[in-house]
Amino acid sequence: MSIDDLLNRSFIKWMDTSGPDTDIVLSSRVRLARNLSPIPFPHLLDEARGAQCMQLIQDAFAKAEEPEIKAMQIAPFDQLSSLDREILVEKHLTSPNHAASASPFRGLAVNKEGSLAVMINEEDHLRIQCLLPGLQLEQSYNLAGQVDDSLEKYLDYAFDERRGYLTSCPTNVGTGMRASVMLHLPAMVMAGQISLIFQNISQLGMTVRGLYGEGTEIIGNLYQLSNQVTMGLTEDDIINNLSIITKQMIEQERLLRQKLYKEMQYQLEDKIGRSYGILKHACVLSSNEALTLLSDVRLGVDMGIIKNIQPLTLNELEVAIRPAHLQYQAGQEMDALHRDVKRAQIIKEKLNQKQA
Repeated sequence: MSIDDLLNRSFIKWMDTSGPDTDIVLSSRVRLARNLSPIPFPHLLDEARGAQCMQLIQDAFAKAEEPEIKAMQIAPFDQLSSLDREILVEKHLTSPNHAASASPFRGLAVNKEGSLAVMINEEDHLRIQCLLPGLQLEQSYNLAGQVDDSLEKYLDYAFDERRGYLTSCPTNVGTGMRASVMLHLPAMVMAGQISLIFQNISQLGMTVRGLYGEGTEIIGNLYQLSNQVTMGLTEDDIINNLSIITKQMIEQERLLRQKLYKEMQYQLEDKIGRSYGILKHACVLSSNEALTLLSDVRLGVDMGIIKNIQPLTLNELEVAIRPAHLQYQAGQEMDALHRDVKRAQIIKEKLNQKQA
């Protein structure tokens, strides 16, 4: 597998709709932050220590005996264009902050499916993540843990017996683990309950972020829910707490969808139908408008109101209409207007295809 295969392919594992509860939960992610001792944290690396850190990590991958880890390819960021790196962000394989620099000490190790990825020298030396479709937090943790265990055989992790894993950000000290789910919650938004629900969730040690994590905006009724604290909790505690809250939100969202349909059937069908019509016929669509309209169509598909569109198509479109993917497909840089035109064209083509 080459990194070009991943850049060219529209599908990656989290888009698969065979996972549990994919009508509400698009994906589950577990990320483990690890640092090497005694190498300084990434923001303090000079050229010599940065090169040393990258070499140690590359050697650990090369020595790994597990087939799934040996198959992961490391792509140093100085060998990728800024557009390539942005595509990896849009596929949720790396963070905007990580992709911002072409440093030779930064890179990404990733498997063929995109379900396993390791960010090298982001905020920490290693950020091991597993990203799976639907509500699969425990499975994501197990797979990320396998990569972690394999690399730890060959790397000296920064670890304190009392504090746990040492990380660049104090909030990650302890397990170094962040677990998250990407939720589609249009009924909660329509019912005006979303703010109150998230206020209550914050009191339970959870936080809500946008589509691409910390510092990104919430669009298309997509919310990333994750644990806020790692110290003093075990990995199982974090997974269990997030799973319980997520299941409660799934139940609440489904109940609200049923209530909205019962009380406002014609208005709801009209809203969904209008959004579907705009997407099928518009010639110019901004990113935010497209994601908002796709949220309505996704709700219509999940509720059986729209019957000729597969959820997989919508997951692929969530990524395919982002700025870097549009320019990559066009083979050239485009200004905002031409991206908006290309976006509308791709959506029309995709929605008019015969669905399996």
